[in-house]
Amino acid sequence: MPSGPKPAASAPASASWPEAVLGALGRRVLSLRGDIHDAAKIINDTVHWTFISPFKGRPIRFRASISEMVKAGYNSVPIISVISLFVGIILALQAAYQLKRMGALIYVANLVGVSLTRELGPIMTAIIVSGRSGSAFAAEIGSMKAAEEVDALTTMGVNPVRYLVVPKLLALMIMVPALTIISDLVGIFGGFLLAVTALEIHPYNYFQQTVNALLIKDVFTGLLKAWAFGIVITLVGAYQGFKVTGGAEEVGRRTTASVVTSIFLVVIVDLFFTGLFYYFT
Repeated sequence: MPSGPKPAASAPASASWPEAVLGALGRRVLSLRGDIHDAAKIINDTVHWTFISPFKGRPIRFRASISEMVKAGYNSVPIISVISLFVGIILALQAAYQLKRMGALIYVANLVGVSLTRELGPIMTAIIVSGRSGSAFAAEIGSMKAAEEVDALTTMGVNPVRYLVVPKLLALMIMVPALTIISDLVGIFGGFLLAVTALEIHPYNYFQQTVNALLIKDVFTGLLKAWAFGIVITLVGAYQGFKVTGGAEEVGRRTTASVVTSIFLVVIVDLFFTGLFYYFT
């Protein structure tokens, strides 16, 4: 009897796995290339509409910027004040635990003041703003993108970046440093409260020690970090919002991604500025 058709010989397994690995790697690289291109486009458009177009007759929406300042800055004052107060107390307690052994409790003022102004105040404020305002930026823009409102703005001849992102950027560039100043003052006050009550340090001595310990560059470096953090938080929130392609589930995923990415980049930027100030100041 004639035999049936023979099955085609299968390709060797050894030839399939390199193809699969290289294919997955190539798709990942292409996806990363697209993400970098989209991020660069948003950064370029934001810089143009914020710093260049006002000199060409396209003014910034200042009323919208003030509204964003109220939402992102003024409404964040209570939570930042409470957390900063507790952090100042905790920092003073931890410092006193070690300094008490050496009979140098007065240097609690130095540690609290310098640590808050140079590092803890800016980064703590940025993390709170990332979770509170950065996520709100991504959710707002993402919801508009899902509802095709962003496409409607483009159809009407309104640039979405100028209309949505620039007011938010101006708001955070101003309010994150302002909130950092509040965080520094309240945190130092928290350390002061602990020092004059539990540690029995004279109020005038603590105040004088803090003034002697702090330098202008300590405050300036913290505010410069805060200014950069505000830019990072805004751009990440806008990027994640404009990347929304689906419905509510995609908005939620992008909102979560905006918080995680913002905090990660805030730490990276903080490391960069800390190293820069360490070697050049």
